[in-house]
Amino acid sequence: MNGKEEAMPQPDILRRLRELKRRRNAVILAHNYQLPEVQDAADHVGDSLGLSRLAAAADADVILFCGVHFMAETAAILAPGKTVLIPDLNAGCPMADMAAPRQLREWRLGHPGAMVVTYVNSSAAVKALSDICCTSANAVEIVESLPEDAEILFAPDRNLGQYAMKKSGRRLTLWNGFCPTHERMLPEMAGAARKKHPGAVLVAHPECRPAFLDLADHVASTTGILKFCRDSSAGEFIIATEIGLLHPLRRDNPGKTFHPLTEIADCPDMKLHSLEKMAWALDDMAPAVSVPPDVAEKALAPIRRMLETG
Repeated sequence: MNGKEEAMPQPDILRRLRELKRRRNAVILAHNYQLPEVQDAADHVGDSLGLSRLAAAADADVILFCGVHFMAETAAILAPGKTVLIPDLNAGCPMADMAAPRQLREWRLGHPGAMVVTYVNSSAAVKALSDICCTSANAVEIVESLPEDAEILFAPDRNLGQYAMKKSGRRLTLWNGFCPTHERMLPEMAGAARKKHPGAVLVAHPECRPAFLDLADHVASTTGILKFCRDSSAGEFIIATEIGLLHPLRRDNPGKTFHPLTEIADCPDMKLHSLEKMAWALDDMAPAVSVPPDVAEKALAPIRRMLETG
């Protein structure tokens, strides 16, 4: 590894990152769930789709995407002329892996004429087999936009699908996938957290179980949680999503207090990236994430429909 395994002091790594970013004409994007130091070193921090939009609009030749693999794929689809790097290629998504293209193809065959709504937390190959994509922020709006007589298949997150079904009043057939990190949040944890922090507002991500969401004071995407907590007059919050979101919440709201629902709400894939790996990626221009042109073209259509709708 040419000595790269030797740890450098953080100030030196940050200087090296700035130098490499300038040399490569790169922009660094980090998801809200990344380690605090990774978020702080990024040019932009946000949710997966918002970051992919920034990737497409950025005046840069290289996108260093500190997120999981499907996010880097979406950036590559929306920014086909740019090189998309990911610091650690092992940063995958268990939920995305729960829906394979062959399985989705067979599912569609069993429901002729049905429309497939696919959460962006999915592979490019699965998106390519879908009619329209959605995010956790616009899933309800996307479902409501479809013809009232349409049969709707929703993949791969059964919890987000249940939430969209409840809010829209539409009937959905759900894929049996889920986010392991959000699935760990049990209803009894809500009661324990409220007892420990009386008066705190419980805010949850819609990837949580339906029984848990029923106990929350507010349900929103990561970007929605950030906005709600910023605008709320409350001073104390219990946050039911991946614990990486606590960093921007605390940074941007110094007068407010934020508690994780549980410390085990930790996505190991999101935590694979580090400052060292970011520098190595820009130095080596690898690992690069690309999508075959035929898959990218097919996957772009449902993403565009989502952007036009929501």
